[in-house]
Amino acid sequence: MDRNTANWRVFGKICCCLLLSLSSLNMLPGLAAAGQIASISKPAAQLIKDEGRQSAKGKKLAVIIDDLGNGMQGTEEIMALPVKVTVAVMPFLPTTEADARKAHEVGHDVLIHLPLEPKQGPTRWLGPGAILTKMSDEEVRKKVEAAIDNVPYAIGINNHMGSKVTGDERVMSIILDVCRERGLFFVDSRTNYRSIIFKLCKQKGMPQIKNDIFLDDVHTEAHISRQMDKVAEQVHAEGKCVTIGHVGTKGRKTAAVIKKYIPKLQGQGIEFVGISEMARDAKTPGQWPGGGIILP
Repeated sequence: MDRNTANWRVFGKICCCLLLSLSSLNMLPGLAAAGQIASISKPAAQLIKDEGRQSAKGKKLAVIIDDLGNGMQGTEEIMALPVKVTVAVMPFLPTTEADARKAHEVGHDVLIHLPLEPKQGPTRWLGPGAILTKMSDEEVRKKVEAAIDNVPYAIGINNHMGSKVTGDERVMSIILDVCRERGLFFVDSRTNYRSIIFKLCKQKGMPQIKNDIFLDDVHTEAHISRQMDKVAEQVHAEGKCVTIGHVGTKGRKTAAVIKKYIPKLQGQGIEFVGISEMARDAKTPGQWPGGGIILP
């Protein structure tokens, strides 16, 4: 073999390598489409396919069920739903730990349903561990920390009642600080339309998540069904929705309507997700100072 032939062979190998590299980077689509380097183009095609599948999952619905922890009606039915939901468990009640553990075992997300002082009504309605605006900074902090320690597998907190506390910047700031320190996020149940939670979460670099629609504020299946229709409308319009229902006197009705709507909503391309996924979507890169929020 003469020197020129050897040089041309080396040059040819270099060109082939270059073509293969460019194709794998989708810079030569025609060549890949012709199947001339199919073994190289398959991974890129799979990535595109996976990306398309990911964007198809854009319609997300997070269902939160409040008031677990006291053996309330509808608890078993909610636990048995065939889609992922989020249960909000009140602390320091007879079935608090059992409900939280069971929810985690079956794959649901767990929140602490933290009792906060309302503007109206006796504080005895709040249950044990309630946080009041008259408490000192240290008292508030200890209450939040104790509640977190009492509910296993909790990844966040939402408020039980709380129309007064959610408008109090001092108290809410302490609650959110403890959340951040312990790796939790906070979901505003929206019992107060003048809530300052979003403002404080933004300042502290925490996900901003709120309830959009109450499912069972009226205790009839007809009303809950109408609310589920509103939920579907919002998901289609905005790509996501957070909705809150309850166990208790309306628990079995709420569970029954949700179960009935599951195939209907899934048929519309709506995906049932845990609230942790909404928190992950709400995360803004570079805006979580300190320990940040820990998600599963």
